[in-house]
Amino acid sequence: MCRASRGVYTLPEVWDDEFVNLQSRYKRGVFSLDTALFLCDLTDRTPHHFHMTFPQGYNVTRPKADGVRCNVASASIYPMGIVELKTPSGIRVRSYGAERTLCDILRPRNHTDIQLVAEAFKQYAKLPTKNILLLSAYADRLHVQGKVRSYLEVLL
Repeated sequence: MCRASRGVYTLPEVWDDEFVNLQSRYKRGVFSLDTALFLCDLTDRTPHHFHMTFPQGYNVTRPKADGVRCNVASASIYPMGIVELKTPSGIRVRSYGAERTLCDILRPRNHTDIQLVAEAFKQYAKLPTKNILLLSAYADRLHVQGKVRSYLEVLL
């Protein structure tokens, strides 16, 4: 066995998946923002940093020390939109789904690159599984309905 990180071990013949390592170490963390866009296949940019969201009150000192970019969400919005997605190695991890992630990247405090936002909405518009009603509901709860509407009017 090889030690991948503190408390996480892998077999030598198994590819080391950093998504799985982080999920194993920080069980309450949910992949979000750029990382969730990548897992949802809404961008082709591999994330340079891993973004994770934690519930309010969670001590984010260790994840930050490991280079994770941390967000904290209130108990009312933290569980909203959590799904299981496959990593590039095919292992399932907890992440926010496409609709929640699209709303999150539009929030001003997240400072997401405008080109990345436009690309993500274009990819979402092409998805056969898109759920506009769910996207609208999340946009309403996260107070970004106007921004979501402006992107969707152009693309749909």
